[in-house]
Amino acid sequence: MVNIISQADTVELCYENVSGSCVKTSYSPGPRAILYAVLGFGAVLAVFGNLLVITAILHFKQLHTPTNFLIASLACADFLVGVTVMPFSTMRSMESCWYFGDSYCKFHTCFDTSFCFASLFHLCCISVDRYIAVTAPVSYPTKFTVSVSGICIVLSWFFLLFYLLTGANEEGIEELVVALTCVGGCRAPLNQNWVLLCFLLFFLPTVAIVFIYDKIFLVAKHQARKIESTAGQVQSSSESYRERVAKRERKAAKPLGTAVAAFLLSWLPYIIDAVIDAYMNFITPPYAYEILVWCVYYNSTIKLIVSGKVLRSDSSTTNLFLEEAD
Repeated sequence: MVNIISQADTVELCYENVSGSCVKTSYSPGPRAILYAVLGFGAVLAVFGNLLVITAILHFKQLHTPTNFLIASLACADFLVGVTVMPFSTMRSMESCWYFGDSYCKFHTCFDTSFCFASLFHLCCISVDRYIAVTAPVSYPTKFTVSVSGICIVLSWFFLLFYLLTGANEEGIEELVVALTCVGGCRAPLNQNWVLLCFLLFFLPTVAIVFIYDKIFLVAKHQARKIESTAGQVQSSSESYRERVAKRERKAAKPLGTAVAAFLLSWLPYIIDAVIDAYMNFITPPYAYEILVWCVYYNSTIKLIVSGKVLRSDSSTTNLFLEEAD
């Protein structure tokens, strides 16, 4: 950080001649352009990549399935992160200043938290959908219907309404908020009750996702062994049975493990830091906080690029969680 921030003799402020103005971060031209490009690329990919998914699913009737409705709703949450959060956070992260007014600062904080959690809850619902599809393929169409998918979508978006109706995230820490606030800043500390709530809202779906994907992996291993056992009885092969089973197991584990690992790497550092901050009077440096926040933001784009399929012409219909059999 020291190497890329220019060492100016005078301190730049977000609002000159304004008492209590935030200090503006000054970067040298090269690192500044690179950082803007990296953050801007994430926002553009989140917007247009997820818009492509939404458009494809809504336009083509053959894609109107319960699973795809869930994926479209998930893409909508990630699209809204790209539209209402990431561009403004880019400016805040780069300039250390907020130029969009106090009112939108509050909305930005609300959208930031709500849309990211909506994305998390959608992932949990989709994991349940995939588990039913793998373990009960015959009865799956009657178990996970459009109505069930709709209920999952409504529940996934409930946190947004809950956040808007309560909005008591700063209750009890007003003096600390004032001490941390400067003119031209937009960082909303959460009190301990809200942090505990956010931790539970993260922890419970995460445990469910990991548990369900573990079960899916076990089922995939069992099915792989069964398929190879059947195939081994009717044809010979130069590979041993154990080698062929191991290959199928690795193929089944790869997309599941990648999806879960990417999700945990995006979310876990931020959640841990939020808990520590709430109980340690917000000791995290601003630049470290911004890095953790952007890790969560990039979770809204990583689902499209984690498998390397986003640049394919059929990426709009790509299954984000399970590979299709060859």
